Amino acid sequence: MLDSAGLIHQLPMRISVVRSAVRPEEVKVLDINARHLGVRTITLMENAGAAVARHVLEGYPAATSIAVLCGKGNNGGDGFVAARYMSINKQVAVYLLEQSPADVSDLAMVNLHKVGSLLKPVDAFSTKNHDVIVDAMLGVGLRGRPREPYAKTIKDLNRSKKPVVSVDVPSGWPSELRVRASSTVTFHAPKRGMNRKNSGKIVVADIGIPKDAETYCGPGDFSLLPRRKPEARKGDAGRVLVIGGGPYTGAPAFTGMAAMRAGADLVFVSTPEPAALPVAVHSPSLIVRALKGERLSESHVAELLSFSKNVDVIAIGPGLGSDPETIRGVQRFIQKCAKPMVIDADAIGACGAHPQILKKKSVVITPHAGEFKKLTGRALGTDDPERRGDRVKEEAAKLKACILLKGPVDVISDGASIKLNRTGNNALAVGGTGDVLTGLVASMIAQGAQPYHAARIGAFAMGLAGDLAFEEKSYGLVATDVIEKIPIVLRRYELDSLE
Repeated sequence: MLDSAGLIHQLPMRISVVRSAVRPEEVKVLDINARHLGVRTITLMENAGAAVARHVLEGYPAATSIAVLCGKGNNGGDGFVAARYMSINKQVAVYLLEQSPADVSDLAMVNLHKVGSLLKPVDAFSTKNHDVIVDAMLGVGLRGRPREPYAKTIKDLNRSKKPVVSVDVPSGWPSELRVRASSTVTFHAPKRGMNRKNSGKIVVADIGIPKDAETYCGPGDFSLLPRRKPEARKGDAGRVLVIGGGPYTGAPAFTGMAAMRAGADLVFVSTPEPAALPVAVHSPSLIVRALKGERLSESHVAELLSFSKNVDVIAIGPGLGSDPETIRGVQRFIQKCAKPMVIDADAIGACGAHPQILKKKSVVITPHAGEFKKLTGRALGTDDPERRGDRVKEEAAKLKACILLKGPVDVISDGASIKLNRTGNNALAVGGTGDVLTGLVASMIAQGAQPYHAARIGAFAMGLAGDLAFEEKSYGLVATDVIEKIPIVLRRYELDSLE
């Protein structure tokens, strides 16, 4: 049998330096993106459990009896791994809080089988029988207060004076009913909201998640899109209003069709009379509402505001043109609209001229480099994606908006965080693809994604759809080719995010 020092030396991962805090919902994003980059989730679990074991063995060398309390998810799986390592030279008991081992997730089950001889009936658990308790019951996916038997166990732990080491986050966090941990071994980076008061001593462990899994958009971003309910009815997956067209007729149609192909239930297009019929003939799926006159103007604002009350998101700008009367109408509408918006094309310059209209709005703005200057008054001045990221983040913070800067590498920032997107190809410079991106992002918001999340999903999906279209059409691809590939991307990566 190894002594503690020898065992610690053999554990595969060491404690890392502290990174900037990540939002709890990003944990699943990182796991899936890491898998996409070739790092298996089972490997991450192995490294996480080893890090917990290292911390317990180093922190409590005199402990002889250790209890590991496990839930059914990946948090419990981390606990099973930790138990396996610690059992080499410690007395370890594993308590599963679920009624049956069959309730355990497939991934965690792999490691449960490896510690089967350590498994004890949860009714037999008592803090009096152990020197240290490892809390691997509930992770960051908890919604609301813990249910039984977790609630009772958390209360029992909190009444005990025994040291408790929590895995990733204290079980029950961030609700008021949570484990009062002596320390928490959290993975990759602290979770935003964790502090010494609610998590004890915070120890950050590097478990092998690649930097690119956090830097770039990936299939994990689809996990930020709310799941569609089995009993969903028409309209539950979102209603999109596209305001565009007049001098240009294809743009609002591309936006509307992209929104449909990305999963929105209903898409309405409000467009001036000359564009109404051309837009309608693109697809009977689009519900077209003609606006009187040749172009959008302030006279249409009241009508558009009234109609916008019945939708979930507005995509404004595609094909509107830059007539001064239209720009004034756009500015007036944005100033008065209370719904989330995706702002594109000439509507971007309208916002740049009067940025105060964006105050207290929930918006995603989708400029290319030239439109970014119109929006902010500042040229990007660099092609380096990371330096562009800093500039976009700074301007997004000023506007209190999400900016999706289109380019060879897209940059997405909500003013607090930055994501880069490297899917796509230079054939997407063809006309109309920006309108497709606008519809994609709007559709994700309509389906319940937060604007920053929707922008990330939209950029990643748009690029992949463009890559699929390029495989067939090469530089002859057009915007409609990209639209037709969107469902293929969603089928492939939405399902991946649900595993």
